[in-house]
Amino acid sequence: MNFSIIVLAVAGLLAGMMNSLAGGGSFVTFPALLLAGLDPRAANVTSSIALFPSQAAAGWAGRHMAEGAAGLSLQMLITASLIGGALGALLLLATPVSFFTHLVPWLILFATLVFIWGSFFRRKRAEGEKPPISPRITLALQFAIAIYGGYFGGGIGILMLAVLTAVGVAVRAAGATKNALAGVMNVAAAAIFLVESKQNWTLVLVLGIAAMVGAQIGVVLLRRVPETALRLVVSGIGIALTIGMFLRA
Repeated sequence: MNFSIIVLAVAGLLAGMMNSLAGGGSFVTFPALLLAGLDPRAANVTSSIALFPSQAAAGWAGRHMAEGAAGLSLQMLITASLIGGALGALLLLATPVSFFTHLVPWLILFATLVFIWGSFFRRKRAEGEKPPISPRITLALQFAIAIYGGYFGGGIGILMLAVLTAVGVAVRAAGATKNALAGVMNVAAAAIFLVESKQNWTLVLVLGIAAMVGAQIGVVLLRRVPETALRLVVSGIGIALTIGMFLRA
């Protein structure tokens, strides 16, 4: 048990940092919770509950850098994330997790490729030029990501960064916006999980406190790391997540 607690503390610290910078923290906490003896469904729910305070805190800490996208206000994106996160959580409680689990490697691969294109190969838009993705499609994509986030959550940061950078949001602002939206969708999902399922509160607290510390470290890095370096870090995390998930599939 002591070994499991140490593993969970380290996993929480890394997950908090990863979620603040690029996302993917649940891919650290999920296997750590499996190692602690939880079944996959319980591990998924526990991870969501434990990580939501750090994600909410990271979103609040970087709120001044967050912004709307593709002509959509930040409030519109937050509303879509709140509703989608709640729907995803209800879907998880009603259906098996295996379907989305099999989709995760392909989602992360797609999102990583889109992010790399958006960061390094996308043509800069002239002032006043419309973004390549319409506001309606952008809102629909964020709503779909929020549903997925409430259901499983792995890689939602990479997916949101892919969409936000594709519509022209600078990577630093996209990171802060992603943190705010992830916090909202996970608050909605965690509230439903708390009402509808039982938890091992020792595991939740260890993981959650460590993730809070890691998230604050991540927010500091988000503000100070040069933008090109941040793009490279995010791309590296996405590639590593893709390889890891295909190996697990």
